[in-house]
Amino acid sequence: MSRPSVPVFRANPKSVLLWTTVAVTGAICWGVLALARGEEISAVWLLAAALGTYAIAYRFYSRFIVNRVLKPDDTRATPAERLEDGVDYQPTDRRVLLGHHFAAIAGAGPLVGPVLAVQMGFLPGTIWIVFGVIFAGAVQDMVVLFLSMRRDGKSLGQMAREEIGKVGGAAALIAVFVIMIILLAVLALVVVNALAHSPWGTFSVAMTIPIALFMGFYLHILRPGRVLETSVIGVALLLLAIVGGGWIQDSSLADTFTLSPTTLVFCLVGYGFLASVLPVWMLLAPRDYLSTFMKIGTIALLAIGVVFAAPVLKADPVSTFASSGQGPVFAGSLFPFLFITIACGALSGFHALVSSGTTPKLIAKESQVRTIGYGAMLMESFVAVMALIAAAVLDPGLYYAMNAPAGLLGSTAESASQAVAGLGFTISPGELAAAAKAVEESTLVAKTGGAPTLAVGMSQIFSDVVGGTGMKAFWYHFAIMFEALFILTTVDAGTRVGRFMLQDMLGNVWKPIGRVNWKPGIWLASALVVAGWGYFLYAGATDPLGGINQLFPLFGIANQLLAAIALTVATTLLIKSGRLRWAWVTGVPLAFTVAVTFTASWQKVFSPDPRVGFFAQRTRFADAIDAGKVLPPAKSMDDMDTIVLNSTVDGVLIVLFVLLVATVLVNAAVVCVRTLRSPTPPPTTETPYVASRLDVPGELAGARE
Repeated sequence: MSRPSVPVFRANPKSVLLWTTVAVTGAICWGVLALARGEEISAVWLLAAALGTYAIAYRFYSRFIVNRVLKPDDTRATPAERLEDGVDYQPTDRRVLLGHHFAAIAGAGPLVGPVLAVQMGFLPGTIWIVFGVIFAGAVQDMVVLFLSMRRDGKSLGQMAREEIGKVGGAAALIAVFVIMIILLAVLALVVVNALAHSPWGTFSVAMTIPIALFMGFYLHILRPGRVLETSVIGVALLLLAIVGGGWIQDSSLADTFTLSPTTLVFCLVGYGFLASVLPVWMLLAPRDYLSTFMKIGTIALLAIGVVFAAPVLKADPVSTFASSGQGPVFAGSLFPFLFITIACGALSGFHALVSSGTTPKLIAKESQVRTIGYGAMLMESFVAVMALIAAAVLDPGLYYAMNAPAGLLGSTAESASQAVAGLGFTISPGELAAAAKAVEESTLVAKTGGAPTLAVGMSQIFSDVVGGTGMKAFWYHFAIMFEALFILTTVDAGTRVGRFMLQDMLGNVWKPIGRVNWKPGIWLASALVVAGWGYFLYAGATDPLGGINQLFPLFGIANQLLAAIALTVATTLLIKSGRLRWAWVTGVPLAFTVAVTFTASWQKVFSPDPRVGFFAQRTRFADAIDAGKVLPPAKSMDDMDTIVLNSTVDGVLIVLFVLLVATVLVNAAVVCVRTLRSPTPPPTTETPYVASRLDVPGELAGARE
């Protein structure tokens, strides 16, 4: 029998005063953001509103879910303790694991999505990022982590198969795996675009691999348990690698680290395979932990920069594009496309793969799910808020000159200036040229994808605090390297998660492959996973139009459909375990996510507007090919054929994903109804209770009863 240890916390006057102050301050900040019109608004108001809301959510809502719904038990041995094998199952220090989990979930989404969503104004995106994470994203991550931990760290797809039945489970397994392949390909493509022809970034990112290997051996073999000591050494080496990147760029070795996109593709595929097959303590956990210092440190510096520089939010609170749906950055109205564009940072299905992949196999005490699951997601949401601020403080003319497509802007500063004027904003050709020169780029026109815009915004904030305009170029290239490092850690962890998923799936056909400690199964599954996302990555990297343009909309919808599957599994398990009273905790965000993703999918497939609908886009370019015409932004018939192919593939994949998710939803509903009608509770799939022998701190330790 499990013996939950749920502490009872009593309020005291100081605590009441503290949290009342936080609540009132947050409410005032939100009021300023929502009500101020026609006047300058400092980004500090947005920063304070987000931080205050996060604090209240973690202190009260996450504790409510843990104490009332999940009821962790620190006397119960976790899979990391019971199944420790030194490869995948390993009790890990909660600080290292928090860093690993945050690094694994924080990829391109919280950096790119909010930047693109500034097209609709800063207020809608901020509201969705902050309240979406509190009631949906962080809840999903924590609940899935807890449920997987109670089932020996089984993957999301395997849990769906066991809990929803063969048909729904098979649909979930296929959907989760295929969606994950698409997600990893897009994440890796962002890294390729950021590091291509950049010796500084390539060297700095590459050096994190030997540094991580050194940290792994140092902490595991040379100086076991010396986390702080290892961290200091690792951070020092990381800073040296960053500085060294600047030296490499100006040395004779620059050509060695100046790699083409296709070369980077093969490097990433090889790295993904190694990260998947090596013991987790050797490379994956220390590298992600190391990267976390870079991530958290940079975002913290950005927040400090916002406080000291107090930049003004130059984007509108709510833009005209939010209702018209005719924005130049992406087409579609606020509902549903804001919630698809901003995925990671508010709600991300990819996180459920990590929460049911590496992390549940490493957690030492059950109560740590609150810090690692809910806390890490709040940290990622804060990253998204900072990315939104960095984009919103830019002059709107520069923002649209960078993010509108080349087909609209043209290739020169003069044509871009005229196109931006047609959108209702102003920026002169001289101002565009000066902005590019300040960051030592030849041009900033049509630098789409979000990452360059974020780097320009970060360089503006940092240079206002340290170095002035003379340091803008340094901060810009530092930000580009930071983004690449930020995203790459998701690719390696995601590949390992994909290996777990594929082993679970193939284990249903041939049991030896399903054993996570069988080396041939590990190598085969890892090779198949990297080959899958490597194919789409290569296709995107060699796409003459830029693969990110076609793949990112598919990425957003697929990611949120994956979240719908995760929330379906979580809701079903809560009901089957006799927690119907609390099923709304995951059921409400599930209903909202289904409404958003199905609406967006319908419009992307069936909209007659070629700027929105994939098949309408396909028809437009296919008809032009038949007529012998080349339509912009294509420059040749080969480009035209590429657009037709990509539009067709994207449309077909969305139809497939929606059908699979609908199958999961229907089967889950049937299971839930049967459970409620049954006079006896269904058999549990939780592993039996085993007393823990580990003497490590959990959140329940030292709690006042």
